[in-house]
Amino acid sequence: MNDNAEQQPLTAALSYPEGQLAKAFMTALTHEDTGTRHRAEVRGQRWRQVLAAMASGRLSVGSRTPVVGLPPWVTPEVMRGGFATGTASAGGPLQTHETEAARSFGVPAERRTLFAYCLTEPGLAWLWDRLDSGSYEIGVPEEAALLTMAWLVRHGETSAALDLVAELEPFADRLRFLPRPADGPAPDATAAVHRHTVSEAVDTLIRRRPNAAVETQREALAVWQPFGDELLVHWLRTARDGEVLAHVPDADWLAQGEVLLGRYRLLAAEHTRCTKHRDPKKNLGILRGALEEVVAGRPLEARRLGLLRHAVQSMVRRRGLPGSVMHTALRRRQARQAALPSHHALAQLMLRRLAVLPQETGITDVAPLLGTVTEEESRETGLPAGAVVPAAIGQVVESALSAPLGTLVERGVVPSSEVLAELVPQLVAATTAHTYGDETLRAVMAANYRAFRNRRSLLLLNLERQVRVEELPWVRAVSGQRSAVLGTSDGEGALAVLRQLGELAVQAFPGTLLPNPLVREFGVLERQCDLGAPFVEELAADIFMGTFSPKFLKAARVAGELLAGTLYERYYGIDYSAIRNLAITEIGEALTRSTSVRTSPGFGRLCAERAGTAASRCWSVPANGTVIEQAQILTTHNLATLVHRVGIAPQPGWADLARRCFVTVCRLTARVHRNPRPLGTIKDAAYAWRQMVFHLSLCPPEEQRRVIAGLREETARHPAHVATRLAPALVGLALVAEGGTFGSDGTADAGRARRFVGWSTDGHWMR
Repeated sequence: MNDNAEQQPLTAALSYPEGQLAKAFMTALTHEDTGTRHRAEVRGQRWRQVLAAMASGRLSVGSRTPVVGLPPWVTPEVMRGGFATGTASAGGPLQTHETEAARSFGVPAERRTLFAYCLTEPGLAWLWDRLDSGSYEIGVPEEAALLTMAWLVRHGETSAALDLVAELEPFADRLRFLPRPADGPAPDATAAVHRHTVSEAVDTLIRRRPNAAVETQREALAVWQPFGDELLVHWLRTARDGEVLAHVPDADWLAQGEVLLGRYRLLAAEHTRCTKHRDPKKNLGILRGALEEVVAGRPLEARRLGLLRHAVQSMVRRRGLPGSVMHTALRRRQARQAALPSHHALAQLMLRRLAVLPQETGITDVAPLLGTVTEEESRETGLPAGAVVPAAIGQVVESALSAPLGTLVERGVVPSSEVLAELVPQLVAATTAHTYGDETLRAVMAANYRAFRNRRSLLLLNLERQVRVEELPWVRAVSGQRSAVLGTSDGEGALAVLRQLGELAVQAFPGTLLPNPLVREFGVLERQCDLGAPFVEELAADIFMGTFSPKFLKAARVAGELLAGTLYERYYGIDYSAIRNLAITEIGEALTRSTSVRTSPGFGRLCAERAGTAASRCWSVPANGTVIEQAQILTTHNLATLVHRVGIAPQPGWADLARRCFVTVCRLTARVHRNPRPLGTIKDAAYAWRQMVFHLSLCPPEEQRRVIAGLREETARHPAHVATRLAPALVGLALVAEGGTFGSDGTADAGRARRFVGWSTDGHWMR
C-alpha cells in the first residue's frame, strides 16, 4: 500500500464518531419512546466527549493507550466502534459503596483517603474479612487491586505489595480500587453458568408494560360488549315486527334509558382504552346517540331512525338475539377470554416469586417458578388459580437459569455463538483461577477475570494487541503464585474446557463464524495448556492496513497439516505445501533478527495475490474484504486448529455438520431476494459454505458424495430463487468433488460452475 492508502483506515475511523453523534442526536430528537430518547441523549453526550478529546489531543485513536496520561492497564470507557471517551471506567463520581465505606471507616468520602485507609491495620483487617467471607463483587478490574494487595501482605509478600501500591498510588484520587459488597461468595462457574442474574430478570419484568392492544380488547369484551347488549335489549323492547320504535316508548322505558345513559357516563370515565363506543357511526355509538335524543324528548330524524334500525338488525343478524343459544355461547367465550389474566399481571406474580431468591446469582431450578398460579397466590393476588405462566415470561426466567453451558444451549437459553461468547468468560475465569494454589486468591482472580472480560475492545491499528489480563499490575503481582502450582493437571483441565467449548460452538451453531470474544477466550485457555495452537480473530475490513501478524501463517500451516490433499484444498485452490515452506522460511528469517517479528509479509502477499488485489495500490473496504476472506480460507478461521490441535470431535459427526451448514447457507441465501443491500448476507452465506466444505473434507469420499448429492433436495425446501442462486456453487462443488478444478477466475464449465466466496470488488454473481 502507498502512504495515502495507509492513511485511509485512520481517516475512515475518524469519521465514525461524527456519524454516531448525528444518529444519536436524531434519535434523541425524534424517537417516540421517552426512555429511548434519554438513552440516545446520554450516548450523544459521550460521543461529544470522544470528539472533544480527539480535538484536544487527549485521545490517540488506534493506540492501546488511547488516553493521554493513563497506562494501558486502566480500563477506559469505550464506545461502539472501539473509541475511548477519554475517561476511565473506574473513574467518575464516588459510587454508593465507596461513600458507605467512608462512613463506616470514619474518614472523608475521598478516593485517595479510602485508598490510604486500606493501607492501615484496620483497613487491611477489613479487606482480609472480605477475602475470607467472599462477600465482595468486582465490577471493573481495578476493584480487585486492594484485595490482591491485602492478600500479598497477609502471606508475607511485602515487597510485592509495596511495589503494587507504588504503581497504583498515582491514580488513587481518580480511580476506585475498593471492592463492592456482596451477600456471599460467587458460585463456582465450573459447575454452572448463567446468562442473567435473578436481579437482571427482575429488571426485565419490571420494564414490561401492559400490552395496550390486548388491554383494549379485554376492555371491549368485558365492558362495552355487555353494555352494548343492554342497549340492544332496551331498544328491542320498542320493536314490533322487527322494527324498533314501532310504538312510542312509555315512561318506564324512558326512565330505564336514563339509567343506562348514566351508567354509560360512569363507564366511559373509568374505562378509557376502547374508543369505538364514542364513534357516532359505530353500532354502539348509534344506539347510545339515539337513546340520548329520545330520552331528551326530541323526535328522531328519518335518517337517524334508519341508522338505528339498521344497527339493531345488523347486531341481531351477526350474533343472534341476546339470550339466544348462539348469542349466549359467544358471550361466554368472550367472557372467558376477558377473564384470562394479563401477561402484565402474571409478570407481577413472577416478581413476587423471584423476590425471595438470591438476587445476584442464577436460578438452579426454574421449574417451581414456572408452575401455575396456586390457591394461595390466587387469594393474595386475585389471579385465577391454575392460570398458566405465558411463554414470554417463562423465557425471562429461563434466561437466569444456572446450569452447565451445554444445558443452556440445548434449552435455547444460549441462542447464538455471540451469546455463548458472553457466557464463556464465567467458565474460563474459574478454570484460569484454578492455577492459583490459595482458595481466597483463586476467588479474587476469578472475579477479576470476569470483570476484565467486560472491558470493551479498543479500535487498534498497526497490529496493536488488546491489553491482556496478565498485564494488570495486581495480576502480575501474584503471577508467582500461579506459576508455582501450574502443572500438568491444570493444563489438562484447561484443555478439557477448551475442547468442550470448541465442540459446543461448532456443533451448536454450524455455519456461524466464531465471534472474536469467543476466539479470545480460546486463546486464554490455549496459553494455559501450552498447545502452540494459533487462534486468529476476524479482522475489520474498514481499518485493515494490509498486514497480518505471524499467527495467521502459523494457523494456515496447521490447516495444511490437516487438509493437505482434501476436498477443501482442491476447492479453494490452495497449495498447502507452499504455505508450509513459507512458514519455514519466515521462521528462519525471524531467528536471524534481533527484534520481535510483528508481521508476516509473505502471508499478506499470498492473500493479496489470491484476492487479485496484489497489483492494486488503491485502498477500499471491498478490496480489503477480499484479502481478509482469503486469510480466513487459508486458516479455516480456527476450525483446523480446533480439530487438529485441540482435538474436538463434535457429535453426531462431520457429515451432519456439513448438512446443517448448508441449511444455514440456504436460509441466508433466501434473504438475498429483493434485499437492497445483500452483500452482508452473501458474505455470511459464504462463511457458512466454507464451513460446510471444511466438514465435508473430513468425511470419507463415499460419504462426501452422498452429502453433496443430497444438497439439492435441501434447496427444494426453500423458495425457488434459492436453488437458482446456489446452482453455480453446487455445480462447482460437485465438479471439484469428482476431480475437476476451477480456472484462475474461480469459474469452470463456461461459467456454469463458480467457487463461492463472499467478498467482491465488482458486484457479486449471486445478486
